[in-house]
Amino acid sequence: MSAPGESVWLHRFAVLTACGTFLLIIAGGLVVGNEAGLAVPDWPLSYGMLMPPMEGGVFYEHGHRMIATSVGFLMTVLAIWLWRREPRRWVRRLGIVALGAVITQGILGGLTVIYLLPTPISVSHACLAQLFFCMTLSLALFTSRGWNSPMEPAEDREAPQFRHLAVAATVAIFIQLALGAALRHNGLGIAPHLIGAGIVAVLILWVAHRAFWKLSGQGTLVRLALAAGALMLLQLTLGVGSYWIRLVTQDAVQPQLSTVWITTAHVAVGALLLGVSLLLTLQSYRRLTLSGSTLPVPKTLEETLA
Repeated sequence: MSAPGESVWLHRFAVLTACGTFLLIIAGGLVVGNEAGLAVPDWPLSYGMLMPPMEGGVFYEHGHRMIATSVGFLMTVLAIWLWRREPRRWVRRLGIVALGAVITQGILGGLTVIYLLPTPISVSHACLAQLFFCMTLSLALFTSRGWNSPMEPAEDREAPQFRHLAVAATVAIFIQLALGAALRHNGLGIAPHLIGAGIVAVLILWVAHRAFWKLSGQGTLVRLALAAGALMLLQLTLGVGSYWIRLVTQDAVQPQLSTVWITTAHVAVGALLLGVSLLLTLQSYRRLTLSGSTLPVPKTLEETLA
């Protein structure tokens, strides 16, 4: 077993890794927004160098690679730390899976350059980034003191079960982000993305309503559900703004700064919305039990991942 102080530092390092991953998603959004995906034509080096002149699109593309390398290093350290000090086997395994995901993500990033931004690889790269972010957030949660403190789950008697609504919302958000990635990389039109936005909005509002009116005694769930609702509204606003500003600037020779930042903010808030919905889902399994069920969530997760 890890010492209490060591567990605190492990959790803090997991939080740092998750924050670095979020920064990496923003950097990736800036690369796409500035159309800098091929500003560096080779990989894994940049113009045959470890550090090329950081000018023009090279600043965004090589900067993205530098942040990705840093996140890969953080994840490597975290996976080793978990393997050596974390007593729960399923958490250790999740750390190894996350390490494999970030390595695969780096390879996909290289392939996008080598094969000149093929849509399937570019979309896969974007989707795996979101999955890896979810893994790092999960590790940060699972190593937190609050998650590992004993507690008595409350019984959820409503139908459909709150946890099932949270799962549905999280899955819908991920699919919506995948549709958004396909739209950005010219793999789909806007219609599927608009339909997905409507489905996500309905599910998030449903979750927030249920949490606020039926789970008032579960402060953590209420706060996460309301945060998801606020992020969803912000995301819809950014989506409308992103579409409008692209129409206004479609004849511009180069990407306009306003377009880059609003589209990147749309990507970043989407990732935050997915992350908050995932944390809400995990916490709902931790803090609520099905009507008549007595199985605590840590055992359920361990049986799933063991």
